Amino acid sequence: MAFSESISVRELPLFPLPELVLFPGRHLPLHIFEFRYRIMMNTLLQGDRRFGVLMLDPTTGEPAQVGCCAEILHYQRLPDDRMKILTIGQQRFRVLNYVREKPYRVGLVEWLEDKPTDQNLAPLASEVDRLLRDVVRLSAKLTSQDLEIPDNIPTLPRELSYWVASNLYGVALEQQSLLEMDDTEARLEREAEILTSTRNHLAARTALKEVLE
Repeated sequence: MAFSESISVRELPLFPLPELVLFPGRHLPLHIFEFRYRIMMNTLLQGDRRFGVLMLDPTTGEPAQVGCCAEILHYQRLPDDRMKILTIGQQRFRVLNYVREKPYRVGLVEWLEDKPTDQNLAPLASEVDRLLRDVVRLSAKLTSQDLEIPDNIPTLPRELSYWVASNLYGVALEQQSLLEMDDTEARLEREAEILTSTRNHLAARTALKEVLE
């Protein structure tokens, strides 16, 4: 992928997390207890409060190259210098190289943006939104639970694509793939495929349940 020379590069403290992918605009609460990350957070609180979240690959144990910057919104100090923090995802980034490893990793990163497009993505976003609502409705019917659609689902295509990706559970590698995409349309199309498959699976199970009842 080509980047313009204006893409900013900066050093960023890095926090790898097992099978967790953070997306822009999404909140991430963390309990900080490891000594090196307590050092990191105390240092960050004296600066701009930003660090990078990277998924640790469950198979290789290595951090991904693409992650999401998080900013500390609130923090609470606990006994033994432990800390609870609430962060929000900001901009995606790619790690160019590691500046240092101790006491915690710091990487030289470049910010990533989705490619601009002249396409009207509103119809695709509406389709993804409709599929999402179908999945929630069928899940509620299948489990006999009262599942509510949140009121704050984004309507803008890019923000919606991040929101949907962040709410896919148990598929960290798929989420990482969606995070790494630099094309909003491609991300929404992949989410439409995932939601369509999920909806069809739930519809079949719901039909079977109704027959057995």
